[in-house]
Amino acid sequence: MLALFCRFRIGDNRATVIGTFILTSYLAVAAAADDRAVQIVAAPDTPVRLASAKILNTGSEPLVLLYSATNTTSTAIDVFTVTVYVFDSDGRLKARQVAPSRRDLAAGETKYTAMVLDVGKIDPTDTLMAGVDQVQNAGSDDWWRVDLRTIAEAAAAAAKPRAPARK
Repeated sequence: MLALFCRFRIGDNRATVIGTFILTSYLAVAAAADDRAVQIVAAPDTPVRLASAKILNTGSEPLVLLYSATNTTSTAIDVFTVTVYVFDSDGRLKARQVAPSRRDLAAGETKYTAMVLDVGKIDPTDTLMAGVDQVQNAGSDDWWRVDLRTIAEAAAAAAKPRAPARK
């Protein structure tokens, strides 16, 4: 960002306008980020790994999930599906949302994308988990699939605070 600003002479009005625009945009995006964490869940052999998951919020509903997806294989991927699970504060599954199929991920490639979470009210105490549950390689009729819900439920149960034992 600073490099863009420094390309112009300090006295140049364009530098001031561009610098102000970039700084304002950066601060707006930073302020829009919600402090809720998104836990990534995955099978050990998943061909597509999610990372850099962040919840964006413009101060209103619905929330938006921004994430990166990386093809961990040496084969191009034609289609993959991302699913988000919402668990309440007691660790019970509250909602599930499947993103429309994502397409074309070259071997080793990483792409960023966003997903609107329009599953209803997501409370600040809710836990969000996201992962890839099916993948189809380019030129293949076969699908890699995993029961991501079971993995997410196990992770939610492990994260749930336990009540102290009674004596």
